Amino acid sequence: MKKITLLFLLFAATVSIAQEKVEEKYPQDINKKHELKINALTLLAFKWVDVSYEGLIDDESSFGAVLTLNTDTNLSDLSYAITPYYRRYFSGKFARGFFVEGFGMLFSADDDDLFDNGNEEKTGLAFGISVGGKFVSQKGFSTELLLGLGRNFLENENNEVVGRIGISVGYRF
Repeated sequence: MKKITLLFLLFAATVSIAQEKVEEKYPQDINKKHELKINALTLLAFKWVDVSYEGLIDDESSFGAVLTLNTDTNLSDLSYAITPYYRRYFSGKFARGFFVEGFGMLFSADDDDLFDNGNEEKTGLAFGISVGGKFVSQKGFSTELLLGLGRNFLENENNEVVGRIGISVGYRF
């Protein structure tokens, strides 16, 4: 009788462990579909104000837009940039972890070479891809690392390639 009881208890324990796991929800994932971020790297290194909004579509994708304004034209040629993007996340968590991004960039910059003293400002339209990673705390604060490269498709002699680089901090709400 003891063996039958022991076998029954082992069977019951096995069945109860084999039940489907309930997906764990983190506070930063519940009803939070928006993020506002500022790029600290470009602010400190280039004196660009680089603010972005990201709307979370689902746990694997998002869309957003970045507005970049140059506050010191003596340091770099960029005047402004508007960059919409679409991201695809590759982790098991809600819109965070490793991602790949496709972006478009409408920008205005001086089209000067190294030895030219003229200030001819031209508009560019670039398309490219970026890779990065996003980390989100339980309180909803986010940190993001990003590196990307794009090609300008309008006629500019010296602004053929554009880059995206960033270390951003933000908040998910």
